[in-house]
Amino acid sequence: MKLRLFVALDLPAPARAALAAFRAAAADPEVWRPVPDEALHVTLAFLGTRPEGDVAAIEPVLRQSAGPAPRLALAEALLLPPRRARTLGAALADPDGTLAALQGRVAAGLAAAGVFEPERRPFRPHATVARLRPRRRPPRTVAAAPEPVEFAGTAVTLFRSLLHPHGARYEPLVRVPLG
Repeated sequence: MKLRLFVALDLPAPARAALAAFRAAAADPEVWRPVPDEALHVTLAFLGTRPEGDVAAIEPVLRQSAGPAPRLALAEALLLPPRRARTLGAALADPDGTLAALQGRVAAGLAAAGVFEPERRPFRPHATVARLRPRRRPPRTVAAAPEPVEFAGTAVTLFRSLLHPHGARYEPLVRVPLG
């Protein structure tokens, strides 16, 4: 069986609440399909469709890559990609570089395990709060900004993404707490 997989940083409740408040203020429901509160996360590596057996190879990589919990803050609103946005999100401030270091360890470990090909573009830490609805035009700007809540990531999780017409659902397969 094949699984659609990604690795993400789990967010604590105060960060998810601030992201939900930002989404409510910024995402016109006629234009944007909201990401459910419980699904808010920071993607570290999108693996795509992989054989189910790869989960066994990914788990030790996540355990070895864990480390300190990144100290972060919500920053400005983002429309991604910038030219013809399909997602609305919030950038993350990573003042001491711990999130970038975590993402680098995860990506390198997954690549060495043969289950991931790193992207050429640099890692852009953000949390997606809404996705563009079909046949809608994205706005060029966002009138709201997230509250600059400071927080620490709680865990690194391997998720299975289950696609549905009303949006993806995420099933955690492996969760590794951060120190």
